[in-house]
Amino acid sequence: MVYPVFNATLKEETTFPWTYYKSTPYVNSEGRERLERLYRIAFHLRVFSLVVYSLAFLLGTTGNGLVIYFTAFVMKRTVNVVWFLNLAIADFIFTSFLPVTITCVYLNHWPFGKFTCMLNNTILFINLYASIFLLTVISIDRFIAVVLPVWCQNHRTPKLASFVAVAVWILAFIFSLPNFIFRDINDAEKDHVFCYNNFHEDEKVAYQMQKATVIVRFIASFFIPFTIIISCYSVILLHIQRNHMTTSSKPYKVVLAVILSFFICWFPYHVFSFLKLSENYENKHLYYITFIGIPITSSLAYINSCINPILYVFMGRDFKQKFQSSLRSVFEKAFSEESGQMDSKNKTKLTSNPQLV
Repeated sequence: MVYPVFNATLKEETTFPWTYYKSTPYVNSEGRERLERLYRIAFHLRVFSLVVYSLAFLLGTTGNGLVIYFTAFVMKRTVNVVWFLNLAIADFIFTSFLPVTITCVYLNHWPFGKFTCMLNNTILFINLYASIFLLTVISIDRFIAVVLPVWCQNHRTPKLASFVAVAVWILAFIFSLPNFIFRDINDAEKDHVFCYNNFHEDEKVAYQMQKATVIVRFIASFFIPFTIIISCYSVILLHIQRNHMTTSSKPYKVVLAVILSFFICWFPYHVFSFLKLSENYENKHLYYITFIGIPITSSLAYINSCINPILYVFMGRDFKQKFQSSLRSVFEKAFSEESGQMDSKNKTKLTSNPQLV
């Protein structure tokens, strides 16, 4: 990610997930003062982003790395293990590429060449989409396990889950292709190379393509997944309440955490993406809002990959018990098959309370 370089013209270009700023000339004293203010703001944003991305890298790689180790090499293969293994892989790859972004932010320059620019951006989006789609699949799986326990008893297998996970990765790859096709570098100045989306030479065509990309990204990576997630968990909660399946408030807290974390991490990013499309450079207030808001909301989106291990592993487990148990015990309890199991006396009732992960 490259921050603004200020000279005769304001050049603002980025790698994922910062939004493209068109070159804007300033020829008077007011323009120069504005450039100086923007430069100071950009410096503080760089420091902020370096801190957030470094923490995201450390926490994301460590937390998701532990999940990968236990789900891949220690635990018995179950449907839940398949979901969380793939989710952890997506988040791990996503956060493991952060050093490239951190280096770019620190240098205020893209030193890695065009292919790496294309590859880095594409990998980030592949795993971003995969992570979001997997969260949606987990919600659907929880819904089916609670509402259709008999079907789950007969058809819900790790093999089927593996096929679904493969389909998720393929779908994520397809949605990420534009980020590879249109990625380019502007190396007019060797000391300040930019990695950006080069949609088209014609500005009007480029704007329309950028607009289409933002709209598709919002629908595919937020609106549809969020609608499915909140719908599934709403039905689950109603089903639990109606059938008096649990007296504990933990499932409600976990569901609320899932929905809120998804919404808080991603909704601001999409809002500012649309604001950027409607940005008028004559409107100084809107310009400053997007200039400051886009990097902050983008950082917030990165954090989502760090908190997933906390939300899906540690929440819903007793605090003292977590620290008294071994790590293996924690993961086995978190990913154990809990919903959709049938009572031998009554095939229409669940034998245990569903754990809403």
